[in-house]
Amino acid sequence: MCGFAGLIDPTGPSDAAALEATAQRMASTLVHRGPDSRGLWSDRDAGVALGHRRLAVIDLSPEGHQPMVSHSGRYVIAYNGEVYNFGGLRRELEANGCGFHGNSDTEVVVEAIDHWGVEKALGRFVGMFAFALWDRRDRRLTLARDRLGIKPLYWGQAGRIFLFGSELRALAAHPGFRRELDREAIAHFALKSCVPAPRTIYRDARKLEPGTLLTYAPETGDHKITRYWSLQTTVENGVENPFRGSREDAVSELDHLLHEVIGCRRAADVPLGVFLSGGIDSATVAAFMQEQSAQPVKTFSVGFPDAAFDETKAAAAIAGHLGTDHHALHVSDSDAQAVVPRLGSLYDEPFADSSQIPTTLISEMTRRHVTVALSGDGGDEVFGGYNRYLWCDTLDRTRRVVPGVLRRAAGRGMLALSPRAWDRVFAAFGPALPAAFQQRNSGDKMHKLATILSAQTTDEMYRGLTTVWPSADAIIVGGTGPGRPPKDLCAGVALPDGIARMMYLDTLGYLPDDILTKVDRASMSVGLEARVPLLDHRLVSFAWSLPAAWKVTDGVGKQILRDVLAKRAPPALTSGPKSGFATPLGDWLRGPLRDWAESLLDETRLRDGGVFQAGPVRQAWRQHLSGRRNQAHKLWPVLMFGQWLDQQGSGQAGPDAP
Repeated sequence: MCGFAGLIDPTGPSDAAALEATAQRMASTLVHRGPDSRGLWSDRDAGVALGHRRLAVIDLSPEGHQPMVSHSGRYVIAYNGEVYNFGGLRRELEANGCGFHGNSDTEVVVEAIDHWGVEKALGRFVGMFAFALWDRRDRRLTLARDRLGIKPLYWGQAGRIFLFGSELRALAAHPGFRRELDREAIAHFALKSCVPAPRTIYRDARKLEPGTLLTYAPETGDHKITRYWSLQTTVENGVENPFRGSREDAVSELDHLLHEVIGCRRAADVPLGVFLSGGIDSATVAAFMQEQSAQPVKTFSVGFPDAAFDETKAAAAIAGHLGTDHHALHVSDSDAQAVVPRLGSLYDEPFADSSQIPTTLISEMTRRHVTVALSGDGGDEVFGGYNRYLWCDTLDRTRRVVPGVLRRAAGRGMLALSPRAWDRVFAAFGPALPAAFQQRNSGDKMHKLATILSAQTTDEMYRGLTTVWPSADAIIVGGTGPGRPPKDLCAGVALPDGIARMMYLDTLGYLPDDILTKVDRASMSVGLEARVPLLDHRLVSFAWSLPAAWKVTDGVGKQILRDVLAKRAPPALTSGPKSGFATPLGDWLRGPLRDWAESLLDETRLRDGGVFQAGPVRQAWRQHLSGRRNQAHKLWPVLMFGQWLDQQGSGQAGPDAP
């Protein structure tokens, strides 16, 4: 795992020293992604420079140094990620006469491109990756990102100079880059707690979307983005060619696939471990890892003093059954206070998923023991694990038979009880309720459910469940909402039902823009490589070929994954209610983080900032402090934007946490 950055100045021969100094300056912002070594390649006549920071994971020798030139001399590559099937590809290339100097997957990647061409090679890669490839013969730059968006890649311009890099901060380090904020991106951020691709917080920069490649021609300044892998095609292939065997056959096939995709992600010349929560996904990864390891696998979990947010006991029970070498981190209020002031600089554009706090802390602990950690991320999107999937059918039936006026009245009634009061109700009656309603943090979920009872369509319900504020007009000064109606990403896609529609949308947006961004930045901030086996594209394709009922039924998600795990761990160990990676953020904002939050939510500051409307923000803050409503999810984006702006936008330190 690494980081890279570069630039192309198409105006003519460049000052070699200045060109290299600029590329080095950009790459130096990524030292956390690659602390082991640095590299630089440039071509003065072409105005091209590539900078690289290396985290050595496979082939620790200098033979894996980047940027790397192909044996033919045609291609130069700067690469971030892992291609897990590089061994098989290497043997095939050797059979075709290709020679190799070292044992790195980078060398296999660039030689595969030289032998088969970019698109054909991309179709054969299994893994997570982003790369910049300079074609010295044709004078073309190619940028490519993996199918699901596990690894990030940004591009943009500073005048006529074309910029690219693994993180946005690398582009912003170019002296000619304009840090002009994109107000439409801010509006999206206010709704989603992240800036969705292809936008970034800056007007002159973009994210390369998953499964795409960009080609840039310096002589014309033109660029073209094409898609080499499509989730839509994957879904439609699954619908048109469904799995034909029995459920038992499917369990057997999934078992085989998991063995393969998790096994190939064990390849490393450094120590490995597994992030382990109390859930199905990480338990499955840990079980298959331990099954293929001669020694106890190192596993890592994080928890909080509040039992409603603590999964360390469940994780320890799973680890004990599997026989792993388990390590648990118990997060105190002081731990949260220590990490919060760093979030604005850790994420190089505003990011407000509060699970970024424990993800950062567990990454720091894990890095003290290993260099690579496997996670269970992606299991919810691939196998149907989110609560909204479990509620979908029930809400659809309710919507059809209960008039809107009654549903709105029911919603108001649900909001009459505070989240804490709902928690007490569920504590008393929870065991007697259907599985879909046995949830941790029930009060907050009931308030969320109340807000979408009036939804008329599945899409409206989905937007209500996945947006923070009801609209950009409700929170952004001047009503600066997204300039165009949201594109129907499902248009023309053969999706069988509302649950599939939600899973499709989550895989396109929430997964790469939120979940994978969070894990990448938190882990790479400490030089830890995070691998996500459940997002192997072969596994994704297989899951979409399965009947929906084998994934979600009777208020229980990930049914078939549970069947596989049951062969290795008693279901009782993973049968608890789903909690996600939740944090006691609401309590922190009323307690140890209150003064810090108050400084960022100050009415004068908000009005002078001219971005967020002071009235709605202050009202949400008052409601939150009173305990009647948990408004942490609405306040956190405002707080994270304010802190990011202080630390990144102006280059000054933000308010210190208490």
